[in-house]
Amino acid sequence: MSELRVKGVSLYYEEHGEGTPILCIHGTGSSAKVWGDAVQELASHGRTIVYDRRGCTRSERPDPYELTSVEEHADDAAALLQELHATPAIVIGRSYGGEIAVNLVERYPGLVKALVLLEPAILTLTAEAHAWEAALVDNVFLAAKAGGPEAGADCFYREVLGDKDWSRLPDDLRSMVLDNAPAILAELKGGSSRPDEGIITQLRKPVLVVSGATSPAPFRAVDEVLADLIPGSVHEIVEGGHLIDPAGPKVLAFLDEQLRAKAASPASAEGAGAPETE
Repeated sequence: MSELRVKGVSLYYEEHGEGTPILCIHGTGSSAKVWGDAVQELASHGRTIVYDRRGCTRSERPDPYELTSVEEHADDAAALLQELHATPAIVIGRSYGGEIAVNLVERYPGLVKALVLLEPAILTLTAEAHAWEAALVDNVFLAAKAGGPEAGADCFYREVLGDKDWSRLPDDLRSMVLDNAPAILAELKGGSSRPDEGIITQLRKPVLVVSGATSPAPFRAVDEVLADLIPGSVHEIVEGGHLIDPAGPKVLAFLDEQLRAKAASPASAEGAGAPETE
């Protein structure tokens, strides 16, 4: 458990295990805490790095923190990987963290070995999803205006997870989300990203996209579009909603496949090999 100063903020991070780097990027309003027991499972496969993104939980929150962007968080992730000499990494991005992971591979391809995108929900990819997102953001800011930032955070999670799954979250995770309300509002104000199709359609890295069967329909729709854009990517749908298990069978099978490919490569056999570049 350590802190590292990058891009003007101090980021909290943890490292578990050894071997191929695996960077985990959490979604809106959460932190490294949300990975839970999955961290130890992932750590049995490689050097697993989890961190709190800027503005969240144990990482520094700029003051004021009214606006951020996917690009800013991708810059943070790139700096963290470089400072920790953890490249190229398999990057696991959950929800907004999946958007960050896509932006990271677009702009820093040599830092990324492969991507696991857990319902990245890049809602700019279809007009219907973008309209759904706009309505969601409006509702969140109306709730925040009426009841304060925590009311906005509560509204956001109820819309994304559904009332039942939101109420089932452990008390400590619900408290974490509400404490991160300013970060939620700053991320929503910054807006969603839109992948550069000229780059994404030329991407030559292994990519797994995972969607939840009972998540809001716009999430699955944009995941399908994204998977179609990325050559050779695999799109899996698993049971449950938006909080997809980052150490589920589909993810672990994908990780094992990447690790077997590395073990079989000549560079690995010789103990050599420079970070992958495009």
